[in-house]
Amino acid sequence: MEYTQEMKNRLRRIEGQIRGVLRMLEEKQDCKDVVTQLSASRAAIDRAIGVIVGTNLEHCLREQMENGDYSDRDLVKEAVQLLVKSR
Repeated sequence: MEYTQEMKNRLRRIEGQIRGVLRMLEEKQDCKDVVTQLSASRAAIDRAIGVIVGTNLEHCLREQMENGDYSDRDLVKEAVQLLVKSR
């Protein structure tokens, strides 16, 4: 699977968010603000996982259809396992 620039940019933004949280800790900012930023970071990671799993599923489906090896049941099972693992 090829990881797109959009996926990499998404992760770089998350990396920036995490650095921001570390700065907040060093500056002894309010707990509520830190937790809010951590929650936003977690949501961004969840969205990134969804994009990567969804793109992988689409890529695998296309590849299998082109090769005539169409076992969508196994492919969907693998995608679900990836999503469950991410939780």
